[in-house]
Amino acid sequence: MTDDAPVLVVGSQSIHVERFVRGLSAAGVRTVVATQGEIAFGRLPGLLDATTLDLGTRSWSAPSRLRALIRRWAPAVVHVHQASSIAWYAVRAARSLGVPVVVTLWGSDVLKLHEWNWLHRWKVQHALRSADAWTADARVLLTAAERVCGPQVPVRREWIPIGIDPPPALPEVPRERRLLSCRLHKPLYRIDEILRAFAGLPETQSDWVLEVAASGGETTALQHLAQELGLGARVQFTGMLPALELARAYRRSALFVSVPESDGTSVSLLEAMEAGCLPVLSDLPANREWVQDKHTGVLVADLDGLGAALLHAMQWWESGSWDLGGRIVNEQGVADQALFADNIRQFVALYESLRSAAR
Repeated sequence: MTDDAPVLVVGSQSIHVERFVRGLSAAGVRTVVATQGEIAFGRLPGLLDATTLDLGTRSWSAPSRLRALIRRWAPAVVHVHQASSIAWYAVRAARSLGVPVVVTLWGSDVLKLHEWNWLHRWKVQHALRSADAWTADARVLLTAAERVCGPQVPVRREWIPIGIDPPPALPEVPRERRLLSCRLHKPLYRIDEILRAFAGLPETQSDWVLEVAASGGETTALQHLAQELGLGARVQFTGMLPALELARAYRRSALFVSVPESDGTSVSLLEAMEAGCLPVLSDLPANREWVQDKHTGVLVADLDGLGAALLHAMQWWESGSWDLGGRIVNEQGVADQALFADNIRQFVALYESLRSAAR
């Protein structure tokens, strides 16, 4: 930033919010943070204050407490992560004091907004219409926000991926006949369908292993399902992996599989692409922005065809042609567009532009 005014970051108690604030700190941006639930930042350079607020859907105090933070710290910009009631509180507080507001769309907040009650939909619509800028890591999310508010709403739209950190320097390891799933164990990510599709593969692929990393509320049920399907040692549940171990998991895996019902641009996909994995993904608009079916990965429109898609990807990798084509394109795409430090600089440029326009 060209002056000392901080950025007020508002959001939930999320690893994504924590990572973003740490990215701003690394870029030399001073920050104030207000979250629903405590985030343990420790001693972080440039972090002026980290406050826990009641930002729940029925909070009466949130707007006034956010307004008090704005008056105290005089931020250049208020940056809200996720279009939710939190964004509604933030725009009510910031707009009354003339501070620009950026709302970063996360995915289901706009893609699945129609499933919420009318009051929540109204709050999100009001927040989006009152913001100065929307950002998203997938263009489909900006389009979805336009459907919520109308295409003529005078809000700046910016596609900015929230990319990956430089991968750790690791020795070369042999690529194994291994699939990696590392999304959370929640219904949204349909890990059970991955297990069923893997179990249904022909005997010719019996030397392949499925690694199910991460964890969540469905972990125990997924482990029981793997037993029922008779997968035995062919499936490995490895839990929440530290960053270095996850990097190793990408590098030893031939395939990366992720088939959520809805999604924006997932960091795990970008990490897998950078590491050279062949991605097998649900055919979602956000995934199409990064992967071209049968050229730089495999997209699955109907999960009844997931087993066939996995088999195709395995045979593609086994043929050796993946390493000569799609892998190279994916690695270069991530290097050009999705490195976290570069993306943070894009956000800082946006802040400075909004700050200048508000003066």
